[in-house]
Amino acid sequence: MGLMKKKAEIKSKKVLGGIYLVLDPAMETSILMDRLKRSLESGIDLLQIWNHWTEEFSEDDKITLADEIAELAGHYSVPVLINDDWKLLNSTRLNGVHFDEIPPYFEKVRSHLDENALVGITCSNSLDVVKWAVEQNVDYISFCAMFPSVSAGTCEIVQPETVQKAKELCSLPIFVSGGITPKNLGELLPLGIDGVAVISGILSSDSPGKAISEYKKILQKK
Repeated sequence: MGLMKKKAEIKSKKVLGGIYLVLDPAMETSILMDRLKRSLESGIDLLQIWNHWTEEFSEDDKITLADEIAELAGHYSVPVLINDDWKLLNSTRLNGVHFDEIPPYFEKVRSHLDENALVGITCSNSLDVVKWAVEQNVDYISFCAMFPSVSAGTCEIVQPETVQKAKELCSLPIFVSGGITPKNLGELLPLGIDGVAVISGILSSDSPGKAISEYKKILQKK
């Protein structure tokens, strides 16, 4: 009962914006967890486990790592979402799911989710996804990719005008991701963004706290 209560309390936290750290499970686990801990200590706002598992990960391994991440993040009241693999929510302490595209079976998925589960979705240049997000009352949207990025893969580059139109269409928190550094983040502030989602910009740093501080300084100017 205590576990369920703790999970529900974290999940009920409203997503407002800020620093959204996307974790790459393909990283060596000890390094990943060390950088995650230092990132949490530096004040990130939201976490996602990227669907980038190596073939060595069994389903049990995924559950074990997801719970380890969620337990650590729980000490800082930071929600943890899983990328696409929503079924993991039923066997872990995870707090929500982030979809890379509109799932054709979303009504069925939602019926299996806890009522407080957080839901987010990636948007590109199609405003149809933004309209869907509004209709489904999801918790946030995230545009990818704003700049070329290795982790963003083949994502098309999002036009700034698309983000501006999305801001006019909805009141959902808007994150941006894909190749964003503290140096180019400032270019996106006039679009009315609420936060930034980052993978390598933080996880590849030997000083994740310093990297987070740099992103925060820019976001505070919005």
